[in-house]
Amino acid sequence: MDITVEVYKKDARKKTGERLVKVTDHTVTERSMLEHTYKHTYPESQGYRLEFHETYVTRTNMMGGKEYQERYDTPRYCSPSSEAYWSM
Repeated sequence: MDITVEVYKKDARKKTGERLVKVTDHTVTERSMLEHTYKHTYPESQGYRLEFHETYVTRTNMMGGKEYQERYDTPRYCSPSSEAYWSM
């Protein structure tokens, strides 16, 4: 299973109130072990926030109707599953 971890830290200098510290891709058999490791390395009490995502998601091509795998963070305009991709 492929998991991507995004680590954010509170930062009052940013408009959103936090900044992205790290993005890391992992191939694991147990997600719980990965979550446990990150929660101890980047504790919430020190201002960290963690997001765990499955690296690849299944989407449907808008023109062909076929399903394909795509990274979760692919911009909409770069994804064949969106109208914006096909209207360029």
